[in-house]
Amino acid sequence: MQVDVRLLPPDSFGAAMQYFTGSKAHNVALRQRALKMGYTLSEYSLARLDNEKTVAGKTEKEIYAALKLDYIPPELRENLGEIDRAAEHALPKLIEQSDLQGDVHMHTVETDGRNSIEEMAEAARAHGYRYMAITDHSKNLAFANGLDDQRAVEHIARIRAANDKMEGIRIFAGIEVDILADGTLDLSDSVLEQMDIVIASVHSHFNQSAPEMTDRLLKALENPNTSLIGHPTGRLLLRRDAFALDMDAVLKAAARKKVAMELNAYPDRLDLCDRHLRLAKQYEVKIVINTDSHHTSHLDKIRYGVLQARRAWLTKTDVLNTLPPDKFAKAIRHAW
Repeated sequence: MQVDVRLLPPDSFGAAMQYFTGSKAHNVALRQRALKMGYTLSEYSLARLDNEKTVAGKTEKEIYAALKLDYIPPELRENLGEIDRAAEHALPKLIEQSDLQGDVHMHTVETDGRNSIEEMAEAARAHGYRYMAITDHSKNLAFANGLDDQRAVEHIARIRAANDKMEGIRIFAGIEVDILADGTLDLSDSVLEQMDIVIASVHSHFNQSAPEMTDRLLKALENPNTSLIGHPTGRLLLRRDAFALDMDAVLKAAARKKVAMELNAYPDRLDLCDRHLRLAKQYEVKIVINTDSHHTSHLDKIRYGVLQARRAWLTKTDVLNTLPPDKFAKAIRHAW
């Protein structure tokens, strides 16, 4: 790992933070705005062109204020309209981690997780959540000891029993069911109907063509039990590229069916990416930010999902798991 270290006087700290945060395109646009206003902007200061007198530099906020802009959060600094919106005082109030009231994608020792239902629930409660969901794998994931119909029904009973005993948090019974190669789901509808939440995910046949994969996801969206598409592009950063699909068609179908899309916060995935999240917002498709936790410690990784959501300009109203328990339970069943 290569690290550059810069030592700067306090009066330049904000200028340096602004300069080295966000994209080159954002900084170029900001410097152009400064020039038009008679300033020069560098990593050391915002200064007047005529006499080089420093106008701002100690904090990022004072630099943006001097340029007659609202403060632009680092996640938005991509030159995708944020400067114009800041000039118009029209930047959105971005989602914050404290807005989330639950995490509804996690696994237990019943499949490939490392903790029990109760341990996962206790960890979720300790994070301040009002609800969570147990969503173990279905049988197609044999290496993860996935559940068949009978085991899934028995697992629902155990989750319901844990919910009855656990105070201070609601435990939803769910499943992460595989979307098979032909688009059908890996458990019978009679079992899926008993779930509070059904996350439908692709875990195999990643090399299908874009039309095949698109049809596969569209068919999964047609199943009335599908409430959420998990890690929708299947990518694993630095290990596996996203599979080919027509995301535009998938999101349009999700909007019609009122099926939410997952923002998988696990840092290996960060799936959906910010570009697809912006497209989902455009089509008014709701997002659920989850950790896909396989251990209690993984719940901490929710912060990466929130950062990704902020990059996509998402607000509290774009994300279903900012809702309280009863409203979430209704919304996740196609009732946004």
